Amino acid sequence: MINWQQFGKSFRSWRKRWCYPLISLCVALSLCLSTPLPSKAIDLLPLLFQGVQIFQLSNISDRQEVDLGKQMNQRLQSQEVKIYRNSAITNYVQDVGRRLVSYSDRPNIPYTFQVVDDKAVNAFATMGGYIYVNTGLLAVADNEAELASVLAHEMGHIGGKHLIKQMRQQALASGVATAAGLDRSTAVNLGVQLALNLPRSRQDEYDADKRGLANLTRAGYAQSAMVSFMQKLQSRNSVPTFLSTHPGASDRVKALKRQIAATPSNGSYGLDKASYQSNIRELVR
Repeated sequence: MINWQQFGKSFRSWRKRWCYPLISLCVALSLCLSTPLPSKAIDLLPLLFQGVQIFQLSNISDRQEVDLGKQMNQRLQSQEVKIYRNSAITNYVQDVGRRLVSYSDRPNIPYTFQVVDDKAVNAFATMGGYIYVNTGLLAVADNEAELASVLAHEMGHIGGKHLIKQMRQQALASGVATAAGLDRSTAVNLGVQLALNLPRSRQDEYDADKRGLANLTRAGYAQSAMVSFMQKLQSRNSVPTFLSTHPGASDRVKALKRQIAATPSNGSYGLDKASYQSNIRELVR
């Protein structure tokens, strides 16, 4: 015999636990389907069922940033750059980078330093601690402090989250961003494009120089190395990619000298040219 009293209690308990949440879900989905979206907006309903990750660049977490940087790195290695496969050179660059990390603006994220097999004098950063330096730049540097100044500058871009800001501006301008944000594939494609092809703004370059010099100073490297390297590149016959953005190199040198005068340091590490040449001898053979 059915105990109707017990059945009634069970039904009310089930209704309270499952019925109302199901109603709420149906209402939410109906709003998503009925609300008109821009022509380039992301269709949220398929994303809910396909598990596509959406990134809101205005408040991206460190973990999400590192994840995006990792995926950009995979794309770069597979399609855009050739990584220099020499363990001695790579380990040396990583050692210099690690010396800077603990003195950087963001020491709590993992950093990945990689050497690109390219004779162009260049270095760049994406996000989440991923930094790239060309073999051409390593060959032009006179000492470790000059190399460290370049790595510190790129770490300054990561410290200031410059690529993230640039991605947000570009996504809004091109109409690929929605209220939900950017899907993973769009974010990776946009980040790689901007990192390789679009110059940083004047403000971002000054900020990266300022952050980089402060990092270099805290790590005990010679402050003068950042100025000497930039002056060296400025005096070359053709402007290298590393300096092909606004502001001009001469203005950046003046700003660095003012910063050094305001915060002088006795640090002199990294100026030994013979030691540096020994560490990159595999490259210059």
